[in-house]
Amino acid sequence: MTRDIEKPTAMETLIATLDLEPIEVDIFRGTSPQVGWQRVFGGQVIAQALMAAQRTVDRERRVHSLHAYFMRPGDPSVPIIYQAERIRDGASFNTRRVVAIQHGKAIFALSASFQIEEPGFDHQIGMPDVPSPEELMDERQISSQFLAGAPPAIRNYWERERPIEIRPVSLTHYVSDKKLDPFQHVWVRATGSVPDDLHYQTAILAYLSDMTLLDTSLYPHGTSIFNQSIQVASLDHSMWFHRQAKMDDWMLYTQDSPSALGARGLTRGSLFTRNGILIASVAQEGLIRKRADE
Repeated sequence: MTRDIEKPTAMETLIATLDLEPIEVDIFRGTSPQVGWQRVFGGQVIAQALMAAQRTVDRERRVHSLHAYFMRPGDPSVPIIYQAERIRDGASFNTRRVVAIQHGKAIFALSASFQIEEPGFDHQIGMPDVPSPEELMDERQISSQFLAGAPPAIRNYWERERPIEIRPVSLTHYVSDKKLDPFQHVWVRATGSVPDDLHYQTAILAYLSDMTLLDTSLYPHGTSIFNQSIQVASLDHSMWFHRQAKMDDWMLYTQDSPSALGARGLTRGSLFTRNGILIASVAQEGLIRKRADE
């Protein structure tokens, strides 16, 4: 069998998904991979909207922050239209707003700010001291050793090929209902080659930033996003991009949830390279609610 007719890898599929089709000035069309999900993964919408915004800004200007709201679940069976608005073009900063539309309604809105490269003060927090990814179980080992009797939703999550591999430092959350402190450390990496293009690297970083966050806010309550009696969904998402780093190695995604209240949980995250460089910071509030029929 030749490579030309082999099924694309999960990373190749993600890269194709981020290659938005321009259909008018500042209007783009995106599609979703058909992987059996009932709704579009939030990280995909963030990444596609960021790609749309990046394509309206000069390449020497890099995104430094984004702030987004999820308004309706995305339908993976139909395209998503991304309409970008050029809010401001300044001497140092550019501001863009992108609205994602399906079935005639907005499902998502993102604001992003871009900046020219400038010198300035430089400091960062340190990376937590945790086991290296090589010391931890990979996804196949986790699935075979811990998840044989797990509910189908958990097994499907771990067994499905994904563009991002994760290795949690602790597996307690997945194999027990013990109430834990609201902290989580997860190693993440791309499962395939990422283009040597800042737009794609930044978008894929935004894509993976939506992974595992909601679960951290459920740690103190002895449950997880896989619990069928819990309704979970991302409500908003903010991200700050600090330093460039090639996505060719493991990154540590360290997370904490300072509060949950009113059926919402707040989680913060920091992404570090293996050698401790802080790449990005994340904050997300998500819906965490007992289903009405429970």
